[in-house]
Amino acid sequence: MPKVKRPRKGSAAYYPKKRAKRIYPAISTYPETEKPKILDFAGYKAGMTHTMIIDNSKNSPTFGLEISVPTTILDCPPPKIVGLRAYKSTSKGLQVLSEVWSKELPKGIERKTKAKGNEEKIGEMEKNIENISRMRLIAATQPNLSGLGKKTPEIFELEVGGKDVKEKFEFAKQFLGKEIKASDVFKQGEYVDAIAVTKGKGTAGPVKRFGVFIQSRHAKEKRRHVGTLGQEEPGKVRHTVPMAGQLGFQTRTELNKRILAMGEKGEEVTPKSGFKGYGVIKRNYMLIEGSVPGPKKRLIRLRTAIRPLKVKMLIPEIREVVK
Repeated sequence: MPKVKRPRKGSAAYYPKKRAKRIYPAISTYPETEKPKILDFAGYKAGMTHTMIIDNSKNSPTFGLEISVPTTILDCPPPKIVGLRAYKSTSKGLQVLSEVWSKELPKGIERKTKAKGNEEKIGEMEKNIENISRMRLIAATQPNLSGLGKKTPEIFELEVGGKDVKEKFEFAKQFLGKEIKASDVFKQGEYVDAIAVTKGKGTAGPVKRFGVFIQSRHAKEKRRHVGTLGQEEPGKVRHTVPMAGQLGFQTRTELNKRILAMGEKGEEVTPKSGFKGYGVIKRNYMLIEGSVPGPKKRLIRLRTAIRPLKVKMLIPEIREVVK
């Protein structure tokens, strides 16, 4: 009888399966744009609900009908731009050329950085504009304006898109020391990429971690283990062999999530009793169609779609957000 060929049982899944360096992600890859614009934003995950919308996709069997879609609600207090950072390209990758910090830094930021205001050095940055390859804004969240009730802000970089360096510098300079809203970066109906650190689950075995087949008792008198550690040569266990280890708390990206709505009155989407395990959205919010990585209270980074869909952006007609 010829040997029967079949796909392997279980999945190699994502590699590396290791803990993220911090609880919110850093983004290194961005799409290219012609004109200068901010390419990402961030918000805290408050919870999920479902939204009644009119299906405006012409190829859908429910076109023109009222449908229910799962919705993630993000609490988006406007982050404050506390600095500018210029990068130069080298043979070893991007390296920081110079950075400028705002004079008025928000309270609690000293827990994250020892930087002090030096706005007067912005002229020196402009003199070296020929050596600049990338411009980024240094943003600090304002969790005191959210439902979290904590003081320590998160600090991260926001990429400034565009091709002309001078235009990017002038564009970035106007935001120093100011707040930016989600509506300054994205539009309703736009598709974005959700990047976050997933829910941590600690150490797990190969069955839960990779979904391998549960063995019979004839196999080493065990059940929840991998069938083989690999071939005889070379005499080592390859990294592709499913093994026990860290599960969850890993940086993951989900592409093309549609923005259903944005607003500045949190009571429009907050239940009377508040979101379970989160609290009350006080100000700005954003509704994302579908789910996003990470548990409640986690900071979710939203990036301009790097692999945009070949469909026309459709602004959804919202009938009701179920509280």
